[in-house]
Amino acid sequence: MASSAPPADAAPASTHAIPMAKRLRRLVAQLGPWRLIVVTLALLLAVALARFSWEAPLIGEAERALYDARATAMAPHVSQDKRIVMVTYNDETLFNTGIRSPLDRTLLAKALGNIDAMGAKAIGIDIAFDSPRPDDELLKNQLRAMQTPTWLAYAEQASNPNTIFFEQQRFLEAFLGSVRTDKTQPTSVLFRTDGDSVIRKWPDRPANLPPLMSNALAPVDAAHKNYTGPIRFLSPSRATAGQEEPVFANIPIDSFAMDMDDDMRASFADLVRGRYVLIGGDIIDNDQFNTPLSRFVDPITGEHETMIGLEVHAHMLAQQLDGAWFKPISSPILWGLAILVVLAGGATALVDIRARWMILLFGSQMLFLAAFPFWLQGQNIDTSDLPSFGWAFGWLLGYASFGTAARAVGSSQRAFAQSALGKYLPADIASEIIRDPDRLSLTGEKREIFCVFTDLEGFTKLSHAITPEDVARLLNEYLDRLSDVVLEHGGTIDKFVGDAVVAFWGAPISRADDGQRAAAAALALYEAGEKFRIDMAEGVPPLGMTRVGLHVGDAIVGNFGGDGRIQYTALGDSMNTAARLESANKSLKNNILFSAEAATRSDRDDLIPMGRVTLRGRSRPVDLFTPRPDLTAQQRQLVHKLVGAHGAGDHTEYVMIATEITKILPQDAAINFLIERLSATQRGESYVLT
Repeated sequence: MASSAPPADAAPASTHAIPMAKRLRRLVAQLGPWRLIVVTLALLLAVALARFSWEAPLIGEAERALYDARATAMAPHVSQDKRIVMVTYNDETLFNTGIRSPLDRTLLAKALGNIDAMGAKAIGIDIAFDSPRPDDELLKNQLRAMQTPTWLAYAEQASNPNTIFFEQQRFLEAFLGSVRTDKTQPTSVLFRTDGDSVIRKWPDRPANLPPLMSNALAPVDAAHKNYTGPIRFLSPSRATAGQEEPVFANIPIDSFAMDMDDDMRASFADLVRGRYVLIGGDIIDNDQFNTPLSRFVDPITGEHETMIGLEVHAHMLAQQLDGAWFKPISSPILWGLAILVVLAGGATALVDIRARWMILLFGSQMLFLAAFPFWLQGQNIDTSDLPSFGWAFGWLLGYASFGTAARAVGSSQRAFAQSALGKYLPADIASEIIRDPDRLSLTGEKREIFCVFTDLEGFTKLSHAITPEDVARLLNEYLDRLSDVVLEHGGTIDKFVGDAVVAFWGAPISRADDGQRAAAAALALYEAGEKFRIDMAEGVPPLGMTRVGLHVGDAIVGNFGGDGRIQYTALGDSMNTAARLESANKSLKNNILFSAEAATRSDRDDLIPMGRVTLRGRSRPVDLFTPRPDLTAQQRQLVHKLVGAHGAGDHTEYVMIATEITKILPQDAAINFLIERLSATQRGESYVLT
């Protein structure tokens, strides 16, 4: 016969999945004590990293960078804050006055006098008067005369050792003491930077220091008077392309230091009336601080923009005025989240789902780990201690810990499957057994299966003509070839009986195309046997053909034989029928026989009918078919018409077709014997095998 078409494409993997709890229990049971200890330690390390990553070397730097990204991305974009105005000494001011340090106090005195008269709400001065100047008395007199609440910067050596020394502190305290009134008071301008010299949070309030400038300028609710959470930095709203209005107006102090009459003051009054006025320096390389906003390049200037201390005070004051306090996350919640992300990583390693769903699950968790901290930041939740990078690291360790443990256990399961199943089950079914060995439990179940029996003609005679060693070699080679055919077509090898192979499709896992697979395998088994005959060494007596029978029906399938022995087999009449079909080939001078039930499910267009036959030991006749891809479609059609004419009792038509077939296929023993059998029986009568 001509070779058959290649086997049908593999069916999709079974969607059967083992419950997560069951896999976890099995994993723990199979790990053993030492592996379990190692996995437990790895999980504890993962949880610790997911909770305390801010304190870990290198990881802490990553956490700060991620926080700065959140603070920048989720910073509110606002128009200019009309409640606060900055009045600054800039480099142009210093150039014009010719005075750099200490700053020109005459300029400040004149500006304070005008601002006081313009109706400012409060004034905060972030200039430390820690060194004498000739014009000190002019400034002192103005400070003592202020009617607007005015707060003067105070710093001490203990908290600012790098910016003020003892004599400066003594002078500053004396200066402030000499100007102190009900309206003029000292204020702390203390900042706290993190280990990377970035200001992110409000400072603490040491008891020996006066009130913090933001707290001093505006009323603060008692619940947040000692707030040390993140500073809410604001970003400017874009006005037009490439331009933006600053969050806080910055006016050179020169504008207010002129000699002004009442009319001139009135024209400037709108700049400060009812506003908080912050006075300080905006000088290159002086009083400049890094903030979360300065970590990234400014889209307008293309540079990393630092922020003057006065503007930091302005952001803090605006935050206080808005009551925009960041809500802290409690330690128990952080612990719970750390444990959850580690367990999520571990659970992901144990999930048994299709690849596309696994990708979706993995991607969704990564998206959550990346986006959730940003969402929290946008909800005014304090994420300054949130271990977002630690979560990702903890998730990865959890995944690796469970995954490594599962692989260690899986390797022993694979070894079991390879030794016990690899010669009997196809690869995809063996994979299912690896995932859930309980599917080979010692139970039986009723299943519809496609049963195949084969037999090698003449092997018994051959075994008496050659040495036992050659018998064993030839038999093993033959069975190897046929076993490969069964497995390649997705079948389960039931057993070997001498030179016979017994296999079935539909258990332990059934597929929609089991009928097509089994039919294709039946033809491929015959062809493998024919090739084996051709490949046999010279001098070995010839072998006959490999005969095959295929039937479909119910059977009891399961692992029978006891706990100590795996014998996965099928029992039932369908198996017996397949065996009788194989045996009937010899009597019918054929090589492959399908029952009508199997033929209907085979989805093959190369089948021809082989008549109605009563098999040995059976009383009920069966209609038989055989695949004949070697015949043309017209030749197969003639055989169908032949059997149809016999079944219809049309003797004239039958004789005409039989005569034509005999001329076309004079050497075809199976078809010619079919004609002989049909000629010897009446309409609807079966041919009885004895």
